[in-house]
Amino acid sequence: MIFSKLFGGKKTPQNEQQSMVNTIIDCLDEYRSETFPSGIKCVADISVAKAEQQKFEFNIKLPFPCATELDAVSASLSESLQIELTFHVSTFVTEIKPHDIKGIKNIIAVASGKGGVGKSTTAVNLAYGLIEEGAKVAILDADIYGPSIPMMLGIRDERPESEDGKTLLPMRSHELYAMSLGFLVDEKDATVWRGPMASRAFMQLLNETAWPDIDYLIVDMPPGTGDIQLTLAQQVPVAGSVVVTTPQDIALADAEKGIAMFNKVSVPVLGIIENMSYYQCTNCGHKDHLFGQDGGKRIAASHKTALLGQLPLDIRIREAGDEGISPLIANNTSEIAKEYRKIAAKMAAKLFNCRDPRSPQTDQILIKEIK
Repeated sequence: MIFSKLFGGKKTPQNEQQSMVNTIIDCLDEYRSETFPSGIKCVADISVAKAEQQKFEFNIKLPFPCATELDAVSASLSESLQIELTFHVSTFVTEIKPHDIKGIKNIIAVASGKGGVGKSTTAVNLAYGLIEEGAKVAILDADIYGPSIPMMLGIRDERPESEDGKTLLPMRSHELYAMSLGFLVDEKDATVWRGPMASRAFMQLLNETAWPDIDYLIVDMPPGTGDIQLTLAQQVPVAGSVVVTTPQDIALADAEKGIAMFNKVSVPVLGIIENMSYYQCTNCGHKDHLFGQDGGKRIAASHKTALLGQLPLDIRIREAGDEGISPLIANNTSEIAKEYRKIAAKMAAKLFNCRDPRSPQTDQILIKEIK
């Protein structure tokens, strides 16, 4: 963490509470990270909740979820200033790309150039990661031919209901709302549709679901970059996209096709997630890069986008997907869970930071500090 030169020998008198409050706010202004490239103060609504002796509490409202990083900032400042500091973090996510879909603020597509790179697993865990960071989230399974979300959420045998006979109520698993054709069609029945039929079925799932005031809808896109994927990317008001790949060259080549697809339809690529980046021995901790090394970092750099994270090849992730229990549900403080949460927060911040400054909505998004 970087707090500039604020601690360079300058000591704030402990009995001057207002001076300490000002110092804390200055630190939040000086703080820089990938999530907060211009500091916390410029995007947050900050107010003092308590200031007494050595105990300080602040209410911080953010336009994207980022609870974990602010917890770390609070802990670092507490140690540096030798005080008890608590941040009460809340989010007020706003719509980045205007659209007419009720109940949804922002749509993020998770895609891959090819199958087998762990795209659906990543999409589900990113959704749970956003929830843990403080957002309201839903996931939509766009893979009409091979829907896997019902099994990964552990609700494969459940069926959605309708209160008005016109729209479906989304399914729910551990605070995550979901909709998939897999909830409507028996998984043993093969779905044999031509492209336009599959696209229409997906659009019905999107528009005829009663979404309950969701901050982020994660769309688990079908693998590949064919006609169906391009049609979905054009028809759905996607605010941003994420491309999942593995480090091996053949996957990277297909990931670049995914980036090109989103560029073609003017959807911002928020970043690259390198899945199965390495295998770490559970006994000695040694890392083996089984599928190559830093491939995701290279294509992120070449396409001027972010490398959001590098996820390990871990049997617990595979087991969690098969059992329908995300690592973030099983243990939200595990190292795997922390990595997903970090990536999710970074993704949400990238989406907020790529908003159009010329938009009339921007003045409503930028929040000035309340002193």
